[in-house]
Amino acid sequence: MYEQKIKSDNLISIGKNIREIRTSKKIGQTELVRLLNLKGISITRESLVKIERGIQHIYASQLKGIKEVLHTSYDELLK
Repeated sequence: MYEQKIKSDNLISIGKNIREIRTSKKIGQTELVRLLNLKGISITRESLVKIERGIQHIYASQLKGIKEVLHTSYDELLK
């Protein structure tokens, strides 16, 4: 199965939005990774760091999982 990658651009910084939402909810990177792994979403802390810095693509399933774990919306993640 091919999974689509999503990359931030100059108008939308997905990683920055993830970091802001995560920190506002007082959830550390390690905790977010643990919660995602419990949902069956494969991601490492190193990958999350790169995603938040905007230097790595995020998979659609990871974005969906982050949305669910952080109890946020796609609108907030993609603003």
